[in-house]
Amino acid sequence: MSTTVLVSSCLLGLATRYDGSDNRCAALIDYLQRQDLIPIPVCPEQLAGLPTPRPKCWFTAGTGVEVIAGEGKLGNEQGDDLSNSFRQGAEQSLKLALLTNCQLAILKQRSPSCGSREVHQNGRIVLGMGVTAALLAQHGIELLSEEEL
Repeated sequence: MSTTVLVSSCLLGLATRYDGSDNRCAALIDYLQRQDLIPIPVCPEQLAGLPTPRPKCWFTAGTGVEVIAGEGKLGNEQGDDLSNSFRQGAEQSLKLALLTNCQLAILKQRSPSCGSREVHQNGRIVLGMGVTAALLAQHGIELLSEEEL
């Protein structure tokens, strides 16, 4: 019996990146096939209703854990505060994970939604999680990045 796994859709070759491109990862696709895993594609930003392409986003205060708690901020290059949108995308992604019984998520490293170990904050790469990664982790879902395969 195959197991489901939540996967950043850009890693599967879907054009969901902020710039309208993808981050297709052949090693990930091979891993999913070898392990007989069924990918459940997810793009938290699209689930939140943000367009593709969209302005580049990063944390302006805190990281995903703080945004979930209402203490951090996530903005775009136009100066808009998108913290609520990213929280909404994280909540929708969690719903998908729960509906499809995903115990594992393989997410795009350094994404403001999906980064599991590092994210962009004010022009720097810092240790921390994206908003979706943090919410999934808080609900006991194991996280991997494409870089760990």
